[in-house]
Amino acid sequence: MPVHPASRARLADVAALAGVSVGTASKALNGGGRMRPETRQRVLDAVEALGFRPNQQAQSLHTGRSWTVGLMTTDGIGRFSTPVLLGAEDALGAGKISVLLCDTRGDAIREQHHLRNLIDRRVDGIIVTGRRTDPRAPLTGINGIESIPVVYALSPSTDPADVSVVSDDRGGAQLAVDHLLSTGRTRIAHVTGPEHHAAARDRARHAIAQLRDVGLELAGGRVYYGEWSEAWGRRAAEAVLRTAPDTDAFFCGNDQIARGVTDALRERGVGVPGDVAVVGYDNWDTMALASRPPLTTIDMDLAEIGRIAALRLLEAIDGGSGGAVAGVRTVACRLVVRESS
Repeated sequence: MPVHPASRARLADVAALAGVSVGTASKALNGGGRMRPETRQRVLDAVEALGFRPNQQAQSLHTGRSWTVGLMTTDGIGRFSTPVLLGAEDALGAGKISVLLCDTRGDAIREQHHLRNLIDRRVDGIIVTGRRTDPRAPLTGINGIESIPVVYALSPSTDPADVSVVSDDRGGAQLAVDHLLSTGRTRIAHVTGPEHHAAARDRARHAIAQLRDVGLELAGGRVYYGEWSEAWGRRAAEAVLRTAPDTDAFFCGNDQIARGVTDALRERGVGVPGDVAVVGYDNWDTMALASRPPLTTIDMDLAEIGRIAALRLLEAIDGGSGGAVAGVRTVACRLVVRESS
């Protein structure tokens, strides 16, 4: 039966209930030392029964670690950083590590401010992420940053010596085009975001290459670059159909554009997917499920990017086998098929 102490339980209370020494109880909680599994389990059962919470300050003094990690993002609305954060917390939570979220809003001065605060708090490491896939400069300019492990998620570092975890845009574009080809579409248009964004350029380049491999070109003869918005999707759909009225599919650079495309097609009386199929990108539920019809789309698996980034960070913090391996690790995308195709 659980014990409900009147005051906060101490490690000595846990040891007494488990029938072990205080030192053994400490080792069982920290994962250190060699002991029989049943001994460790008795300690864990005592912790649960007493509602024991370790003294983090004492643990920090003993281990030299703060058991906190910073997550810095430029994505103020959380569209991309929130799934990355959740994935990171899944990996870090097992080690009882807390995550401090810092929103830089894309401002270099604000980034330096947050960086100083994280260093002052003696965080064990930092994950850097954002709302774009464009490479970014590594964290610099603050004394002490060179001694803190840093991993870049979604937005890779420009320094090849850093550890970065990114989405496989090549694989994502190939999944989208292959899916449309498998449904018999051969006149595929590509509508995407601003050309100066790496995500727009990369997805377009790989879509073109995939079509050329089977002897096809883009409907309309070019990539339609514009904004990451529904309004642009509507305008672009009209432009494509004026130039190439026999278009039978749209591969869109994100779900907002794809929703705008489906709206424009519906207003023209064009059946989706009967006459024209539409595939988006991101698998943003708010957008993809509210579209009429719901969107087939590419999921970048942002949570997995966050999880792997956290695991790479833990490797760097622990320093085992030389720490995390430098370079870029890509995470595969997946196709989510719904009614629009």
